[in-house]
Amino acid sequence: MRFHINAGVLWSLPTSSAAPLDESGTDWRAVRNAGFVGLQHYFPEPAAIEAGLEMSGMARITDPEEARPIAMQHKAWGFVCSTWRVGTGFESDAEMDAPARATLDASSDSGLPVYIETHRATMTQDMRRTTDLCSRSPDLKFNADLSHWYTGAEMRYGDFEAKLAALAPVFERTRFMHGRIGHSCTMQLPLEQARDHECWEDYRAMWRLCLEGFANANENEPTVFAPETLPASVDFQGTTHRINYATLHEGEEVGDRWRDALAMLEVMDALNAEREGTRSND
Repeated sequence: MRFHINAGVLWSLPTSSAAPLDESGTDWRAVRNAGFVGLQHYFPEPAAIEAGLEMSGMARITDPEEARPIAMQHKAWGFVCSTWRVGTGFESDAEMDAPARATLDASSDSGLPVYIETHRATMTQDMRRTTDLCSRSPDLKFNADLSHWYTGAEMRYGDFEAKLAALAPVFERTRFMHGRIGHSCTMQLPLEQARDHECWEDYRAMWRLCLEGFANANENEPTVFAPETLPASVDFQGTTHRINYATLHEGEEVGDRWRDALAMLEVMDALNAEREGTRSND
């Protein structure tokens, strides 16, 4: 398991954050020394690479024809893998198969491991349709971005344990995880709040299952845990986008997304040690 940090964690952080930022930007060596071996971003970050961080990519594709050029570009940039948000969510089951096939072909042709994200407003926004997709395209691999399902599909409404069992085909194929915790009505909570909510143990249960998926990976499938705690708004390519992830109180962020990212690494280390200990006892 490799620890990457999603670039969004460092976007629009308040000055009160403990993140290694100054007027010149991010101190990538400090990021590496904090326990991260990689950075996930849309584009290469030369300063991060110079500091010794590997890179994973991310992208959104809504047309199967986009898959191969993006995979080839990410491979040329030296990314070790890439996670994609695929489709819009309006596809029929049959229409899901074309971008799924295009993703698999692009990954094979480029030699780049590509993992499809479980994400709202994409073809994997529905849990049942995603497990059905696994049956039709069993070679697909996933980035488990689980707050999109936990909140977007309100997983706590009904039999949670039965839902985890039904999602086994996705967990078994998980090779990348985005670290974020939300409850049934909020996509992203500061960790201090999450720890006091029932969602805390729910996510630990889901992350354990994803680690079992990591154990299924072959040598050509990097397995990555990447915290992706995002701001309420971000300036990107000259435009301010309100994405409404971070909790605000009187206009200020609650908590510190950088500290939360570091805390998630500790949680994952403990869960992985627990898993390895259980296996050795068996």
